[in-house]
Amino acid sequence: MVNVTSYGAALSVTGSCHLVKIGSIRILIDCGIFQGNGGNNKNYDDFEFDVSKINYLILTHAHLDHIGRVPKLIKDGFNGKIIATKATKDIAKIMLLDSANILEEEYKTLRRKARRRGEEEAILEPLYTKDDVKSVFEKKWCTLDYFEEYKLKNHIRVSLGNAGHILGSAFVMLDYQEKNHAKRIVFSGDLGSPQRLIIDNPDSVGEADYLFIESTYGDRRHKPLDESMDEFKEAVRATLKQNGNVIIPSFALERTQEILWILHEMHDSGELPKCDIYLDSPLAIKATKLYNRYPVYLSDELRYTPGSGGDPFSFSWLKKSTSRDQSMAINKVQKRAIIIAGSGMCNGGRIMHHLKHRLWSAKNAIVFVGYQVHGTLGRSIVDGDKYIKIYGEEIAVKAKVYTINGFSAHADQKELIDWIRPIEGLKNLFLIHGEEDKMEIFSREIQKELGLEPKMVEYGVSINL
Repeated sequence: MVNVTSYGAALSVTGSCHLVKIGSIRILIDCGIFQGNGGNNKNYDDFEFDVSKINYLILTHAHLDHIGRVPKLIKDGFNGKIIATKATKDIAKIMLLDSANILEEEYKTLRRKARRRGEEEAILEPLYTKDDVKSVFEKKWCTLDYFEEYKLKNHIRVSLGNAGHILGSAFVMLDYQEKNHAKRIVFSGDLGSPQRLIIDNPDSVGEADYLFIESTYGDRRHKPLDESMDEFKEAVRATLKQNGNVIIPSFALERTQEILWILHEMHDSGELPKCDIYLDSPLAIKATKLYNRYPVYLSDELRYTPGSGGDPFSFSWLKKSTSRDQSMAINKVQKRAIIIAGSGMCNGGRIMHHLKHRLWSAKNAIVFVGYQVHGTLGRSIVDGDKYIKIYGEEIAVKAKVYTINGFSAHADQKELIDWIRPIEGLKNLFLIHGEEDKMEIFSREIQKELGLEPKMVEYGVSINL
């Protein structure tokens, strides 16, 4: 008996968590946090499966919506082996430690406020602590190169292909025997676009019987990358020329490195007006160091030569802010600054005080270069809210708002279909990691283009293969 049950990223985008049962073997694909409306409370819920019976946890990549509940999984009794690429393991460590630090700081703040109200008992303990994160990396890990095969129990084999999403990202191929027939289940993870700036193109699967594919942008096509780069450059130049400041809420992984590379290119080509550039994110600074550690995964376009001392993500105008004092000092800069800070959806982090100090001025610009989940502050700004609340204060949104979608780390509708098209032997297609209305559009396009009838995976509903 083989079945799959999704406990996240089912008719939704976040909380990726898929349980695969092949005979007596239980394999969990990802264990991410839920984000957006109601997400924080759901993250504290008990897992809806017996954690102690999971034999393997396979991580597709190190975004928190795919790894964010791994410390909780281990606290709750997981004692199996964790499988990922080496880069994913290294990135997961800095991502989870940063997340634990934020959770602990939020807990201290909420508890202090609750104590003044006499409601201290109502505050939940942090989902996990830095010590819990350390225990993740004390577990048994198996790190794989792309297409390196690893044998699990009962003659089940796993291999990972490059998903082209972020550094170290992978799709998962599970091979097994059923009634003397070879079978393969594939989980796409998050697929990147073939037009990505700094990561190699996604690999091809070859063949599969069952495919669980992400559908984040299954309803649309992205703008061509060249157009998006031109739009980004023009937004930057126009704002700086009127002595404004450019605020870029950016994800620490991939998007920050792409933005740094573009600004580096603009600087070297003379396209960038004189300005101060701040990377105000300790996490992004650490992540960028890891990108430099794995040049083999990077695109040839970066012209990166290992050992040459060249750094595609750094140049003379760039200042890196690691301490809180350095971050706060940026507030004194009145004009012609580019500020790159997390979080990418404006739901916490250093970007918050930059928005508080600059969002109310019409001479400034906020440039969104990533997807904004429903229920986040970033989504409210993108949707046109005239006022937003930051640290309890109403702030007018008068800065010019740019939403540049072509930088998406996810493949669009056509790119997803083009990735599916050459897969041989595909019998069943299942849609995960997407909002329901987008899945419906994607499903119709798949039927038209490929003649397959995909099924939308529902939360907690087992699918027998």
